[in-house]
Amino acid sequence: MSATPRRSRVLRRLAAPAALTVAALTLASCSGGSGDAADGDQELTVLLISSHEGASKLLAEEYEAETGVKINPVIVPYDEIGNTLALDQQSGANTIDVAAPWYVSIGDLADAGAIQDLTDWIADNPDIEEDDFIQSIYDPYTLVDGQRYGLPFDGDTHVLFYNTEILERNGFTEPPATWDEYIEQSQVITENESADGVYGNVIFGQKSPLILGASFANRLAGFGGEFVDADGKPVINSPEAVAAAQSLADSIASAYPTPAETAFGEGNSAWFAGKAAFIENWTDLGVASQINPDSTVADKWGVTLLPVGGDNTEPRASLVAGFTWVIAANTEKTELAQDFIKWAASSEINEELLVADPQTGIDPNRVSSLESDAYGEAYPALQEVNRATLDGALAWPTGKNATQAAEVLTDELAKLIAGEITAQEALDATQAEWEELLG
Repeated sequence: MSATPRRSRVLRRLAAPAALTVAALTLASCSGGSGDAADGDQELTVLLISSHEGASKLLAEEYEAETGVKINPVIVPYDEIGNTLALDQQSGANTIDVAAPWYVSIGDLADAGAIQDLTDWIADNPDIEEDDFIQSIYDPYTLVDGQRYGLPFDGDTHVLFYNTEILERNGFTEPPATWDEYIEQSQVITENESADGVYGNVIFGQKSPLILGASFANRLAGFGGEFVDADGKPVINSPEAVAAAQSLADSIASAYPTPAETAFGEGNSAWFAGKAAFIENWTDLGVASQINPDSTVADKWGVTLLPVGGDNTEPRASLVAGFTWVIAANTEKTELAQDFIKWAASSEINEELLVADPQTGIDPNRVSSLESDAYGEAYPALQEVNRATLDGALAWPTGKNATQAAEVLTDELAKLIAGEITAQEALDATQAEWEELLG
């Protein structure tokens, strides 16, 4: 069946870069990688990002052990998962049964007809225990125009990690509570230690909504700003947002080289090597700091809430990434897929993923797993900062055109950190385009 004109436009926006990936998936399907196995055993093809490869292994092993159903993970880069899913469904390849895309793409995937509306199924299954999901995560991750399209998987939020030894060497007894203090401490450390390859901070500045966009979102939360107002109207050039963007620009001079090319791979490597005093990162970095074989910072780190800025005095969590279990629109295995995502989104599995060794990169999405004894005993500091997600966390827009809107913002922020435009110019340009895209 060909796509409607509306869905074709959405497909072009979401899916163009993923053609090679889908071609590979199609070949795998033709060779038996998707669909029921020849001996009648049941299988599911599950699309995940590379950061979740460890989690996929644990999930696949345990689900098959419990149910006999084989999980075939397909791993793609984090910035290609939405594209891959959309093109797979719209092209008619239909190799994917379940996926866990970035929550911001849910509205576009729904508009493209690439994922199933799960509203009635969720309502008919009280054992999903909707009330146990962290509510500031649950709605942004799953709800579009009053309909639910998935269940939370990875409750990604950023917090501020700091190297206790570097701070002590430079005379700081406490991590920064404000973004101004963060800049001041970063500058001192970089001035004192950059000759030895140690810098005040790591800035995730690579041009991607999940990377550079996250760095801005952290400051937007800290300055008390919003992406959109209560009616869903863009307010991305508010005074709070401009101050947040300026704070990001002011952080670049003391950052680990080179911020415009730094994503979490490069940033994490610098952190593990003890080359940076501060890094904004997902809370599971604390797990890796302790157990990653490449880490030199075990027992030499601390973690705190994101700093505040301007007139805001209340720290706030930023839902910078976050991934959601969805069911592909054209799968012939809907019931099997439902059973899998209900299991994979359960409190028991979320808790297990939080404390697994080797680490899985998963953060809390349920109140019960966040407050579990296992998580609290293993990582009490991470449990404490993750409690900031329980109320008022800053979420990205998630409706139609939200993916493109995030890319527009990131493009302007890239110009800002390159010194090509001012913070006001970057966000005025973003506001104008967002008004066209988001209404």
